Amino acid sequence: MASHMLFCFWVLLLFVNNAAGETRHYKFNVEYLNVTRLCHTRTVLTVNQKFPGPRLVAREGDRVIVKVVNHIANNVTIHWHGVRQLTTGWSDGPSYITQCPIQANQSYIYNFTITGQRGTLWWHAHISWLRVSIYGPIIILPKRNESYPFAKPDKEVTIMLGEWFNSDPEAIISQALQTGAGPNVSDAYTINGYPGPLYNCSSKDTYTLKVKPGKTYLLRLINAALNDELFFSIANHTVTVVEGDAVYTKPFVTDKLIITPGQTTNVLLKTKPEFPNATFLMAARPYFTGQGTIDNSTTVGILEYEHPSHHNHQSSKNLTIIQPVLPPINATGFAVNFTGKFRSLGNAKYPANVPKTVDKKFFFTVGLGTNPCPKNTTCQGPNNSSKFAASVNNVSFQFPTIAILQAYYFGQNGVYTTDFPTQPLIPFNYTGTAPNNTNVMNGTRAVVLPFNTSVELVMQDTSILGAESHPLHLHGYNFFIVGQGFGNYDPNKDPLKFNLVDPMERNTASVPAGGWVAIRFFADNPGAWFMHCHLDVHTSWGLRMAWIVLDGPGPNQKLQPPPSDLPQC
Repeated sequence: MASHMLFCFWVLLLFVNNAAGETRHYKFNVEYLNVTRLCHTRTVLTVNQKFPGPRLVAREGDRVIVKVVNHIANNVTIHWHGVRQLTTGWSDGPSYITQCPIQANQSYIYNFTITGQRGTLWWHAHISWLRVSIYGPIIILPKRNESYPFAKPDKEVTIMLGEWFNSDPEAIISQALQTGAGPNVSDAYTINGYPGPLYNCSSKDTYTLKVKPGKTYLLRLINAALNDELFFSIANHTVTVVEGDAVYTKPFVTDKLIITPGQTTNVLLKTKPEFPNATFLMAARPYFTGQGTIDNSTTVGILEYEHPSHHNHQSSKNLTIIQPVLPPINATGFAVNFTGKFRSLGNAKYPANVPKTVDKKFFFTVGLGTNPCPKNTTCQGPNNSSKFAASVNNVSFQFPTIAILQAYYFGQNGVYTTDFPTQPLIPFNYTGTAPNNTNVMNGTRAVVLPFNTSVELVMQDTSILGAESHPLHLHGYNFFIVGQGFGNYDPNKDPLKFNLVDPMERNTASVPAGGWVAIRFFADNPGAWFMHCHLDVHTSWGLRMAWIVLDGPGPNQKLQPPPSDLPQC
């Protein structure tokens, strides 16, 4: 009897542990590493001297504790991109929004639980342009005894798209902000840190994915590039899209994709049933419609089939190499059409809990603008008489000197104001001829939302200094993309076409070039949450703002107190 009771107790304990998840400990040492690409060697900032950085693996429901130790001279923070951070805003990571940065020789422990999420996300530095090399994947496995809503793949592979600069990116953005000019562009794109054979001196620096015939591979694709949306394709292969931003999708087949910085896309690759007597290239190159300069190059990796007689290495050297066909650089039609194919599963197990009614509506213009040149200086921005800027509702966001979340929690006045405009102060023909005055306002303004407010936000691109696609990322939330279109948003006609049945749920969504996107979400996560363009040049210019969500009445609806090791400014 006693042994039976003991057995029942162990089963119960096992069940409880299963339900609660494990605690996973990681240590991230931010360190220098000399890296050579394109025959240029430079000191790169990394985590644990890895470029790209180490994988963070957890299961849905796990608690994750990461001790970040800063061994470099730069201030640093780490953002866990797409992790909801329910009531744990102190661990979100954007500098001067949820925390002061970790200074040299200091450390900070990020402590959060992964709730109701499974799939591919990623982590990256969140101060200045440090994320160009401080980044890595977050792989959230389903709970134990849970499976994918698709056939289990034979193997899983992470593919991170990135950007390489021959010179120091911090010097590049620093100089650009000083002169008001557009910053120098990157020298290469990378696949898992490697540029590939199309670049000078890089044939050895090529990523190769070795596959076997007749197998299914889950590719976890992440765009970690700094400033560029990227097309991606594998020659002579189609893939099935099954997930975006760690949300399962209704599967659809495609031979090419577009992924914006910040976004992740999981695809199933079914290899050819027999050895194909060819080697296939995978490639990524930019999508861009703006007026500035662009790194218009292509990174390439190799999809290599294992030869049946794989002892004979010569055979693979003489195979035909097949290249993929990617859309043209300005293929806005493809980009918007592809985005529109994403649909939530929207079933009982994975419901799409989109707000059907709306408490608060917001209309934000997003785009470029100018700041006047300071007196007695010359600038290299538009017309050589101004500095490039970017804004949301014509407000270019300025970082405070202490974190907004600290000021909010401790009731410190004078750090930010709560008068962020809910719509443009001066309406104009947003996608038509740009107004003569392109100057922005500068300020540290936020929107305050009561807990659980249902929000509808329409983001409208403008033609000021060129219509451009803007991938907007909202921290602390997933949101539903209920509609998108070209031209100026029509508040009377366009909502009639909104998808409130199975809209895609994401953490990063593109505002189409010369168009608009409409999103909805419940403000159910208390704290201060950054929203910004994930093209870092636009973020640096001020295309960013903050939402402050108040505590709810319940015990699990309140922002937790700050940890004792929270960095000081």
